[in-house]
Amino acid sequence: MDSKCRDSDSNSPAFFDRDLHVRFLEMMYDLVPSAYQSQDINRLTLAYFVISGLDMLGALDRVDKDDVISWVLSLQAHPKNEAELNSGQFFGFHGSRSSQFQPDDNAVWIPNGSHLASTYCALAILKTVGYDLTLVDSQSILKSMKNLQQPDGSFMPIHTGAEKDLRFVFCAAAICSMLENWTGMDREKTKNYIINCQSHDGGFGLMPGSESHGGATYCAVASLRLMGFLEDDVLYKRAASCIINIPLLLDWSLQRQAIDGGFQGRPNKPSDTCYAFWVGGVLRILGGYKLIDEKALHQFLLTCQSEYGGFSKFPGELPDIYHSYYSFSAFSMLEEPGVSPICVELGLTDVAASGL
Repeated sequence: MDSKCRDSDSNSPAFFDRDLHVRFLEMMYDLVPSAYQSQDINRLTLAYFVISGLDMLGALDRVDKDDVISWVLSLQAHPKNEAELNSGQFFGFHGSRSSQFQPDDNAVWIPNGSHLASTYCALAILKTVGYDLTLVDSQSILKSMKNLQQPDGSFMPIHTGAEKDLRFVFCAAAICSMLENWTGMDREKTKNYIINCQSHDGGFGLMPGSESHGGATYCAVASLRLMGFLEDDVLYKRAASCIINIPLLLDWSLQRQAIDGGFQGRPNKPSDTCYAFWVGGVLRILGGYKLIDEKALHQFLLTCQSEYGGFSKFPGELPDIYHSYYSFSAFSMLEEPGVSPICVELGLTDVAASGL
């Protein structure tokens, strides 16, 4: 049976059903459906969506914080000695138990497959549940993270080699911000890399010269904000003093709101719930969020709300953890009752981000 037949718009509540979404996240916390088996290597990321989502909905009491802390800390890679710390490896967090011990082509067990995105998610979870990040082995993370930064200022996610683009620049900036220590990156190099990723139309591509994209644009703007290169409400400051083209960026971002009220990630693409955060978050950081049609966005998001709880990517499809989390984030920016305010540039609630 087609998924659009299983979960139609007509069955979606006409209001933001907080209690239904809390139950959806509780189910995901207890047992992830079999469809997520292929995502086991990203289990830490899925946990971030669920735990931070519950925090956003004011239901963090549904998780055992001590169990969460113990599990997350067990996924950090630790160097055996100073020589290993200086070996070029990255000592962050593994995405799951299955990535903690990966065999290579010769079936030799490799004990360190820690990843930049998993490290961001791990620290975000720990902040959310109130763990004191000064107790984390931050020096190993930061010192080894410098090995991932490339000469052009970009970051690879893992020391064995991989893509290098703005996604991992954001992860590195967020890690340094949460640890309140910027020794893990060269901010000037990173700033210049981000500037080189701004396209002719005002948006940002994942790499210099690539097509502007909503997710990449968020990573660029949020990183600059975290690193201290963008002021609050920069839209109302002198544009000439800014290191990026703000008027062009504002225009590109506002054009991403489609006729159905939702946001698209690129021109000529359908609206997708996650871009209500990725692009909406850019506008929020710039100080231009009030320029969007908030009522139309609210209505579009509700067409993607599932009768089972959670949100789907498009109207009429089944919900998933990723699009649910970023829909909750979008409702937070819309100041929906029952949804906590968020620190947009970190992707956490204000309370979690501030450590209160």
